[in-house]
Amino acid sequence: MAMAASALRERSLLGLKHLSSAEINWILDRAAYWEGQTEKVIPILKDRFISNMFFENSTRTRFSFEMAEKRLGAEVLNFTASSSSVEKGESIYDTVRTLESMGIDAGVIRLKPIGLLEELAEKVSIPLVNAGDGNNEHPTQALLDLYTMKQHFGELKGLKVSIIGDIKHSRVARSNLWALQKLGAQVKFCAPVSMRAPELERHAPYVSIDEAMCSDVVMMLRVQLERHAGAGIMSSAEEYRLNYGMTEERAGRLSPHVIIMHPAPVNRNVEIDDSVVEHFQSRIFKQMENGVPIRMAVMERAMRH
Repeated sequence: MAMAASALRERSLLGLKHLSSAEINWILDRAAYWEGQTEKVIPILKDRFISNMFFENSTRTRFSFEMAEKRLGAEVLNFTASSSSVEKGESIYDTVRTLESMGIDAGVIRLKPIGLLEELAEKVSIPLVNAGDGNNEHPTQALLDLYTMKQHFGELKGLKVSIIGDIKHSRVARSNLWALQKLGAQVKFCAPVSMRAPELERHAPYVSIDEAMCSDVVMMLRVQLERHAGAGIMSSAEEYRLNYGMTEERAGRLSPHVIIMHPAPVNRNVEIDDSVVEHFQSRIFKQMENGVPIRMAVMERAMRH
């Protein structure tokens, strides 16, 4: 049983904090392989059933996973629940167990409660892939970010990466931090005091916006306006834009080799000015494109024996 559990864990992708650099590199290499394929569908997962279980809203991530799964020939079942209808951990567990009992071979899961995914992974006998859990991790987003950086710069070692914005609530910032540092990149954070995560300060320093602009990669995070409504965290979107946004003026001062990234969806004219979203140094749509081969690699890994 212990052997089976450890094999299952090796096929699951719960986060990048405890994933080795060798495993991360394997996924990046396989993504490059899948990106190089000209056929739209290569059915290595024919007759496999995968359920995308989204207990928290997401259109892009779910579509990206679905595209990846279908390109590998899998049968896909989508389950979405409004977060209000499945607030309790027990309900999520029951849903996952129900789908498992119906015969799915793997589950992709996005949920709000932190720590629940680890518990679920211990209780079910199918591999689980984390599509975002609370503000803990979002491993496939960070992997596609790394892949995008590697595509541009050739390697990640020694790369300087600034992550700017709502670090406190960002699972993207955390997954990127763990993975980038494992592969030898230097990470700096930039955030208003109210959006900082103090527990991450020993892993990466907080710097000013001007210093943050002097990296090789400038990654803007989505300001999660829904989390700040009435919380007094941000006085106005315009103030945030002026102090922490990728304005047209800031973009104009970047070194020519720098790339601008954002996990999307973008709040235009808040984190990034409208005119900068498709700026020649922006890789935002390239990141979205790269999500499919990355998720193909992750689902292939989940299904390997």
